[in-house]
Amino acid sequence: MPEKGADFRAQQTATLSGMAHEMSVDKELGDLLKKLSKKKDLTPKQKRNIEESLKDYKESKKYTTEFVEQLSRVTSECFQAWQKSKKESNFKLYAPHLTKMIDLKRKEADILGYKKHPYNALLDQHEPGATVDQLDVLFKDVREQLVVFVKKIAAAKQNDDSFAYKNYNKDKQWNFGIELLKQMHFDFEAGRQDISMHPFTTNFSPQDVRVTTKVIENNLKSMIWSCIHEGGHGLYEQGLPSSEYGLPLGEAISLGIHESQSRMWENNVGRSLPYWKANYKHLQKYFPAHLKNVSLDHFYKGINLVKPSLIRIEADEVTYHFHILVRYEIEKLLMEGKIKVNELPEFWNEHYMKYLGVKVKSDAEGVLQDVHWSHGSIGYFPTYSLGSFYAAQFFHQANKDIKGLQKNIEEGNMLPLLNWLREKIHRHGKFYSAEDLCKKVTGEKLNFKYFMNYAKDKYSVIYNLK
Repeated sequence: MPEKGADFRAQQTATLSGMAHEMSVDKELGDLLKKLSKKKDLTPKQKRNIEESLKDYKESKKYTTEFVEQLSRVTSECFQAWQKSKKESNFKLYAPHLTKMIDLKRKEADILGYKKHPYNALLDQHEPGATVDQLDVLFKDVREQLVVFVKKIAAAKQNDDSFAYKNYNKDKQWNFGIELLKQMHFDFEAGRQDISMHPFTTNFSPQDVRVTTKVIENNLKSMIWSCIHEGGHGLYEQGLPSSEYGLPLGEAISLGIHESQSRMWENNVGRSLPYWKANYKHLQKYFPAHLKNVSLDHFYKGINLVKPSLIRIEADEVTYHFHILVRYEIEKLLMEGKIKVNELPEFWNEHYMKYLGVKVKSDAEGVLQDVHWSHGSIGYFPTYSLGSFYAAQFFHQANKDIKGLQKNIEEGNMLPLLNWLREKIHRHGKFYSAEDLCKKVTGEKLNFKYFMNYAKDKYSVIYNLK
């Protein structure tokens, strides 16, 4: 969009945000929801829809229109500043705007109210029910178990993935990606795929779900796992109950559960050996000159290379959680007021060296690499790790419930897994909380051991660890 129009767009968006807020807290709506909540003849689904709607109404009532407009305006300005700051790799251009944003988010936590920690109020917006106490336990496991395991991998003989960085024709990559989505049973009569600079999924109903992918001609990995990852998000959206469209039960439970669907398809399935037993020969037919001398075993080990990196979205499935850990620690400190915005680059760089052993050379590849804070999305990052941990636990259960699941995947038959996900997760919408759903599906609440066992079992073989 035109750069000069940014200030007016911020003003226009703030006005619309204020109008939308006033509609969402209309007294007539509140009275109706309260009346309905007292009815004794509601079905369980009706009761849940009203409970969730009333909860949203009560939370919206805590905000003034002035605060909503101010937050919208600052968000627009902060995003514009982030874009310019990243382009010039100069955090100082962004810092004053981010300071305003953090001040507003701390004020928002006070508006919403919280127990124990202000960060809990913002976590709840992305992962309802999640708390610092719970996440501290999970990230303690990351620090104490995953860091040690990565050091073992680093000391082992490293695998080669140079085959992935030859020149792969863009159109052929696209066509292969479409075939992978069809194999997953992504419904192209209820969705489509397009190209974007940063892959994402958006939906307008279960019958209109749009996924995007990123195609880089000298990086085969980017397109393949963008397609599979966003395809997982898309399948979840297409599996939500159409009968509940427009109501809470027609929505996803949380970002963590949403991310579990994309991560399961991307990693537990898409980076597995059975998956590539089904698909590798087909990929070789698309790119015979590039891959004819690359064996399946070489390819499999190359796509599962574990190597600390600077950029979160390019990280492998193991070291990825160190990237999230750094952001989680920063967000907690910001909400506690124990770190100032202008101190973030130094903290970031120190902790990337501490957890990943990599040196950050510029603000652009360091503290400016993510857009999230400019949108005010504080409390969003932990859901990425939660998604991977849920995915491992769900996939462990799927292997118990579905006879011959690995054989199905090896034969390119993804329908048994999709049907299981539809039955166990997708069809419920928001009927259960994330924690209750996890208990219902697996018999216990979220447990890091499933991810750790998955990582050990897989990478101990790949890296020939004792």
